[in-house]
Amino acid sequence: MVLGCTSDAGKSLLSTGLCRWFARRGVDVAPFKAQNMSNNARVVADGEIGVAQWLQALAAGVEPTVDLNPVLLKPEADTRSQVVVHGQVRPDLTTMAWRDRGPYLWPAMAQSYDRLAAAHELVVIEGAGSPAEINLPDLVNNRMVEHADARALLVVDIDRGGAFAHLHGTGSPTPETTRQRLSGFVLNKFRGDASLLSPGPEMIEALTGMAHLGVLPMFAHQLPDEEGGTVRATPPRSAPVVAVIRYPYASNLDELHLLPHVAQVRWATAPADLVGADLVVLPGSKHVAADGRWLAEQGLDHEIRARVARGGAVLGICGGAMLTGTTIDDPSGVEGAAPGLGLLALRTEMVAGKITQATTVRFGALAAPWAALSGLEAQGYEIRNGRVHGPTCETSPLVWSSGPVLATTVHGLLENPDVLAALFGSRPGPVLEATFDQLADVIDAHLDTDALWRMAR
Repeated sequence: MVLGCTSDAGKSLLSTGLCRWFARRGVDVAPFKAQNMSNNARVVADGEIGVAQWLQALAAGVEPTVDLNPVLLKPEADTRSQVVVHGQVRPDLTTMAWRDRGPYLWPAMAQSYDRLAAAHELVVIEGAGSPAEINLPDLVNNRMVEHADARALLVVDIDRGGAFAHLHGTGSPTPETTRQRLSGFVLNKFRGDASLLSPGPEMIEALTGMAHLGVLPMFAHQLPDEEGGTVRATPPRSAPVVAVIRYPYASNLDELHLLPHVAQVRWATAPADLVGADLVVLPGSKHVAADGRWLAEQGLDHEIRARVARGGAVLGICGGAMLTGTTIDDPSGVEGAAPGLGLLALRTEMVAGKITQATTVRFGALAAPWAALSGLEAQGYEIRNGRVHGPTCETSPLVWSSGPVLATTVHGLLENPDVLAALFGSRPGPVLEATFDQLADVIDAHLDTDALWRMAR
């Protein structure tokens, strides 16, 4: 199990690397995270899971299933998250006070882990936040490490400063059942000469009994972020400029991870951010009505309409596609109603049942500026409560176009090299596979791999 001293310490990165590292050595390994919180989700058989475990499954070479992430929390407001259990939305748990959910969530977590442990030689379990967050009823870290009887390593972000105090202090308030399973620690995101860290690691070994497994340097990689969006690549200066609207509840931004390889990507939160953009993207949204109101508050609604009137290209994806229409209606009280931007003759009705499915898009004959997409076929996925109604909405998957505006309810099209080549004139390579191997190579170079074998055995 990979635990962290803090959020963003590197648990997902290290877990992904370990999945590929063990898989390259012939181990049948599967990833697992009992509970994730993110609006970046992926469709698998029977529902949706957090993107981190989907990526880890790719790294491990196993089929992603809902058991890899049995509980997913999708924020809809500062104090409310949609609860997804085994891939399906649970309205009863979504409305329940979060401290009361534990007895209903733990069986799903334990059952999923048990199935994975029975089916695979090794499970790499990712923790959440820190096991020392004693204000929380902790199922994901302390109860899970005990249930799995896992050997655990503790990863700390040394770039933040205070890493040795974090390592020493994290063990103090955690249960004894967790402390006795902490076998080693990893210093992550280090810049400089690792020999200068001594005698810090040796002192932590003496104080805690954890072995020092190594120092991971700060290095450039292309792994999409578990939450939010990712811009890591640097395209040529001549590449087209793409402005992605960053509304508060933007979702599935990980699907844009290849975009910076073929375009200059900027996040847009104000009208000035759209100036000079060759394309504006309205991405997915976990709360379409709230994000629509935010567009109006920022003055982006007027700027987007003016852009379209001038012939500027706008692409709407899922929730973004709904925002291109005239209205978002919500008779069932799913998340609220709001006016759309009025760019396309589409009307969205929110319903309680969520669509989660893989989808194939076949583009018909399109006019400029989308003509290069005509005839292409691409795989994608749908995660949505909204049902979009319009002049040509009787077929599925849904794609609509009028002048410079293109809208689709299908995610993942901008991960298709053919689609990217048609839109931007450039085709990225196999970025994810290269990234998984890079992470495994970094583990080989910088961690005590003999100790990793001992922990796994």
